Amino acid sequence: MATILVVDDELGIRALLSEILSDEGHSIELAENAAQARDFRNRQRPDLVLLDIWMPDVDGITLLKEWAATSMLTMPVIMMSGHGTIDTAVEATKVGAMAFLEKPITLQKLLRAVEQGLAKPGAAARNNSTSLHGSLHGHHHGESGLTVEAAMTGGSMPSSTPLMLGPQAEQTFDLDRPLREARDAFEKSYFEFHLAQENGSMTRVAEKTGLERTHLYRKLKQLGVDLSRNKRSSAV
Repeated sequence: MATILVVDDELGIRALLSEILSDEGHSIELAENAAQARDFRNRQRPDLVLLDIWMPDVDGITLLKEWAATSMLTMPVIMMSGHGTIDTAVEATKVGAMAFLEKPITLQKLLRAVEQGLAKPGAAARNNSTSLHGSLHGHHHGESGLTVEAAMTGGSMPSSTPLMLGPQAEQTFDLDRPLREARDAFEKSYFEFHLAQENGSMTRVAEKTGLERTHLYRKLKQLGVDLSRNKRSSAV
C-alpha cells in the first residue's frame, strides 16, 4: 500500500481520485491548494503525488519548482491539467515531473500512470527529464498522433499483470430450486469470481462487469457478498 498525495482545487476531482485509489488499496492524502500540499510534504514524504497545474493561489509548476529547489522532490510527481500544452509538459519534465495526465482522466490512464510511478520512485524524475524531453522535442518536428500525455510517458504500455487465483470460473449450481434463488446464487458466484480476479478492486470490477459503481455496491450488498474478505485479500 502506498501513500498518495492528491493536490487539486476541485472537490469533485479530489473525491473521485481518492475513491478510485483507495479501492486500489492505497492511503490517500488530500490537498486543495499548494499551501496544504507544502505543509503535508514538510511533515511527510508521500510515495507519489498527483498535482494539478492550474490552482488559484500557487500553480502546480511553481510548487514543483519549489520542491526541486529545496531538495524535496524525492517522490514521483504526476501532473494533471485540463489545458495541457506541449510547452507546459516540457517545462514540467525539465523540473522533474514523470508524467502528465490530461483531464478528463480515464480510469485506465490513471491506474497505468500510478502503477508506473510507484514502480520506479527513485529514478523516475531523473530518467524522464532527458528521455522524455527527446520525445517532446520530436513532437515539435511533426511526429503525428503524439499527445501531451503520450510524450511524457514515452508512449510505453504496461506489461500485463497475472491474474490472482480465486473462485473457479466453472461451478456447479443446484438448479432444483426457485428461479430467483438460482439466479442469486449464480450472481453471487459471478461477482465473487470477478472480485477475486481484480484483487477486491471495486473500480475494476465495475468496469469489467459493466455496472455503475453505486449499482454494483447495492447489488453486492443485496447478494450478501463479503466485501471485507476481498479487501483483506487485496491487502495481502
